Amino acid sequence: MTINVSCRHFPSDIILQVVRYYVSYKLSYREIEEMMAERGIHVDHSTINRWVIKYAPLLEHRARVRKKPVASSWRMDETYINVKGLWKYYYRAVDKYGNVIDFYCVKTVMRKPLAPSLLRQ
Repeated sequence: MTINVSCRHFPSDIILQVVRYYVSYKLSYREIEEMMAERGIHVDHSTINRWVIKYAPLLEHRARVRKKPVASSWRMDETYINVKGLWKYYYRAVDKYGNVIDFYCVKTVMRKPLAPSLLRQ
């Protein structure tokens, strides 16, 4: 399934990048408008709103089709690793087949349970 962005004033890669910025990060339409203006692309925040309303559901559908299924049981691993000369705690959720579901890397050990917030996404 391809996303058809014909009959638009902007190329498809710009439209999909703007929608991805909005969906992936906690940015407002005006912040994305400002980011695009810094890159020489002048687009209004209301146009970005229309793009998100039109293309975000299509992107979500494509992502769900490609998403790998997760087993019903999983476990949480915790280890201490060296990243660029700094020691950090590395947490990861692994299903019963050994596939990594999600991970989290921090400087200090977590005092509260991490599993619910890690898997909520």
